Amino acid sequence: MNILEVKPISRRWPPLISAGLFLIIAIFGFFFIGPVIGGMFILPFYDGDLTTFAQKMSSPFGDDSLKNLIFIVQGVATATGLILIPWIYLKVYENRSLRLFFPTRVALSPVLLTGLIVLAFIAVNSLFIEWNAGLELPEAMSGFENWMRDKEDYAARITEYLTVFDSTSQFAIAFLVIAVLPAIGEELVFRGYIQHELQAASGNPHLAIWAAAILFSAIHMQFYGFVPRLLLGALFGYLYLWSGNLIYPIIAHFVQNGSQLFILYMAQNHIIDLNVEDPESFPVLVILLFAGITFSLMVIFRKFFLKLKT
Repeated sequence: MNILEVKPISRRWPPLISAGLFLIIAIFGFFFIGPVIGGMFILPFYDGDLTTFAQKMSSPFGDDSLKNLIFIVQGVATATGLILIPWIYLKVYENRSLRLFFPTRVALSPVLLTGLIVLAFIAVNSLFIEWNAGLELPEAMSGFENWMRDKEDYAARITEYLTVFDSTSQFAIAFLVIAVLPAIGEELVFRGYIQHELQAASGNPHLAIWAAAILFSAIHMQFYGFVPRLLLGALFGYLYLWSGNLIYPIIAHFVQNGSQLFILYMAQNHIIDLNVEDPESFPVLVILLFAGITFSLMVIFRKFFLKLKT
């Protein structure tokens, strides 16, 4: 038995088309409309025009003065493209309320379980992170592999540039932009709407979860982290399916991003001794232990809501 039930509602389009249209709107908002609005926000603080800033933003390495401005643009793009525009689309075009995704009250026990599940799964996912990072394609696909490596190297450089924090206040801004806003926006788009519509289209919640997770991972365009992010997307999807409330995958997403950012910050400040750029997985016994813990916590989480419903 699952808690999330897709109830018949009035739709202008079949659910599969609705999911595709919603994804296109979110992508357009995030990659085009949001950055333009974000650029307008930073113009008073930038000595130049938007064209010059966009050129520098694509290769900002070595210029720390751009970092806060990039955070502002990225934060506005996320808030606009993944939260505001989808909300307007739902409200105006489809006459749906966000309460569709938050139909039940939040309880403390599943909130704590959600955090523990994500933290335990980090050890399990390290196995897939190491495997995916070392993935090698057949010789016939060497051109495609080189292109993927170039994309991955660029993404790694941008991430390293943005996550070397000059101050506590800059870390706080980054925490909002990297941990808080994506947790809300990406879960609203991929779990709240797309997974919901795919389930309505297929009648199969598991197919909907994995299809939404594939789209969620693919949209990040980081091929050597595709599988770990896919598994996270599926984990968030099952938390939504079992609870029926989008707040739990939002919390899970926040814990995942926020914990990694916090660990990185502590490592940079020599509070902990850890090489966060090393993709090496945990020892096998540790992975097996945390796999058991993750599974047990997920069973408890699901039973909590089954009991609540019955």
